[in-house]
Amino acid sequence: MMEDISIDELLALKDRGELTIIDVRSPSEYKDATIPGSLNIPFFSDEERAEVGTLYKQVSQQAAKERGLEIASAKLPAFVREFSGIRGKKAVFCWRGGMRSRTSATVLDLMGIKALRLDGGYRAYRNWVIEKLDSMEIKQDAFVLNGHTGTGKTAILHKLRDEGFPVIDLERMSNHRGSIFGQIGLEPYNQKTFDSLLVEELQKFENSSNLLFEGESRRIGKVMLPDFLMEKKEQAIQLFIYMPMEERVTNLLEDYQPWEHQQECLEAFNRIKKRIHTPAAKQIEEDLQAENYSSAIRLLLEYYYDPLYEKSTGGYPESQRVTLEVKNIKEGVEAVRDYIAGRITPVGS
Repeated sequence: MMEDISIDELLALKDRGELTIIDVRSPSEYKDATIPGSLNIPFFSDEERAEVGTLYKQVSQQAAKERGLEIASAKLPAFVREFSGIRGKKAVFCWRGGMRSRTSATVLDLMGIKALRLDGGYRAYRNWVIEKLDSMEIKQDAFVLNGHTGTGKTAILHKLRDEGFPVIDLERMSNHRGSIFGQIGLEPYNQKTFDSLLVEELQKFENSSNLLFEGESRRIGKVMLPDFLMEKKEQAIQLFIYMPMEERVTNLLEDYQPWEHQQECLEAFNRIKKRIHTPAAKQIEEDLQAENYSSAIRLLLEYYYDPLYEKSTGGYPESQRVTLEVKNIKEGVEAVRDYIAGRITPVGS
């Protein structure tokens, strides 16, 4: 018999690793946004969903149900096989807890496979996320990691996270590196996906005394940071990493691998070309075309990114600023760790 589960119950089981969540919506719906960690076993393909939806709007609800049943009946054996390969507790959801998830849970139950159904579907989950964000505030003390482009801020944060520090990785949650070149080799997430990941991360660290995150602007790729996070950023201790130019160029070459994405690099450069001193812009373009990436990156840093950075970070009072001069990422990790030692309690300690 089909059994519903609430959002709070579902997420509690997920966090304990006791539940696999399956999104039975179409592939495009799943790609647009889902509950983090969900698998996609679609009840309808995108084309089938469009066909049933058209019947619902232009003919009748009954005609849509009959066509939906006709489509689904031919796919049920494969559908059930996919579910039977998933061990342990399972829960399904569709857009609003309607026909697709109800039918999925009912059919699976008839085949001896227990699957809970999320009450209200993804729509209810999205409303839950919005309510959480609207009421959230960061009470912990915060450290914000700043530094010129190429100082390996994200790499430093990742290494500290691996050591157990409570790190909020905003670039991972937006799937974007936070600059005009930031989406090269990536597919940036939309706001709905970012919001879900942010709520999940903040809840994970709600009992930490401190948080550590990167000094991003309000917009990262396709997403906007919420007001409460920007306010906390402005109040936080600002850690400024300074690293030699050559090391920064090397870091950027490793991160972006421009030889794999030459056309994307040229397209991104064209969006900022007019903001750069003409002789330097001409040389950067020639270097990118000639695959002389080290020179192109150095000039971009010197004539575009460094001046922009200095302008955007000059407003913090000395009482909030901490300068950390290092030679490489390894030293950067050590410097940040040494500074905050005794002030952040690693998770799990």
